[in-house]
Amino acid sequence: MAIQVGINGFGRIGRLVFRASVANPNVEVTAINDPFIDPKYMAYMLRYDTVHGRFEGEVEAKEDAIVVNGKEVKVYACMNPSEIPWKDTGAEYIAEATGVFTTSEKCAAHFVGGAKKVVITAPAKDKETPMFVMGVNHDKYTKDMNVVSNASCTTNCLAPLAKVIHDKYGIAEGLMTTVHATTATQKTVDGPSKKDWRGGRGAAFNIIPSSTGAAKAVGVVIPELKGKLTGMAFRVPTADVSVVDLTVNLKTPTTMDDIKKTMKEAAESAQWKGIIGYTEDAVVSSDFITDPRTSIFDATAGIQLTDTFVKLVAWYDNEWGYSNKVLDLIEYMAKVDAR
Repeated sequence: MAIQVGINGFGRIGRLVFRASVANPNVEVTAINDPFIDPKYMAYMLRYDTVHGRFEGEVEAKEDAIVVNGKEVKVYACMNPSEIPWKDTGAEYIAEATGVFTTSEKCAAHFVGGAKKVVITAPAKDKETPMFVMGVNHDKYTKDMNVVSNASCTTNCLAPLAKVIHDKYGIAEGLMTTVHATTATQKTVDGPSKKDWRGGRGAAFNIIPSSTGAAKAVGVVIPELKGKLTGMAFRVPTADVSVVDLTVNLKTPTTMDDIKKTMKEAAESAQWKGIIGYTEDAVVSSDFITDPRTSIFDATAGIQLTDTFVKLVAWYDNEWGYSNKVLDLIEYMAKVDAR
């Protein structure tokens, strides 16, 4: 039987988690909660997507549900997660995609309605919530963990790359820059943004320097790299797909050719299947739209200054790749929980 999943928040990630679930026979979304979207509008937003194109399937709306490829998905409009009757639809694993409930304490409200586990689709705002990145530390999940975080899209790109490089050569220290596509928190034209003045500038007209905790978060999922990586972001006027630039000092001298060989072997291994990719083609960002992998190593974009000082580049669809990893984590959790 497919894993029964509920989605709280039908924004970019919520909708794409749903789309990804339709193509995944191991997962079935049985309920969606969003207090700001009615079923008719929900069906429309699922059917059409500016970046990923039309939904390949049938979608229709009912009074309190949407019907996708003949399967009914219950729709709720509760402001408080404790009010969502997840148990009525059999939803046990909840993708918490609102961006609002980002601590274990807040997510515990889902258990009132019958949910068993919650995956936050963002970095948690507390220190209690375990954070996982598929392929990196997901095997540390244990069945007593009820609320977990799937980290950020950027950490899902950086951590696999950092782990492969660190395991082979050792990372002494490093700096990361992500050139990141526009997201919903940005402004279409200049507007108020008290905490981040630059972030309030028009997204379509600017390259915007921004902070990111993605590099420091690698130290959480790879403890031996704690304090060895930090980073920043540049928000750019593209709709989707971002790229990580990881510049590191290595402990073991090597060549760029050997690094390429290491990354190619990783991409072809069972451990990193569906996570790490490898390309030697002259690619650009749009070539990775709707790519489910989260860290695609660009072998011809990296450079080397000395035998221990290198710049490495990896692409990721910050929407689709991440959404697929949310479901991969839920699948893994369900396997562990069933033991």
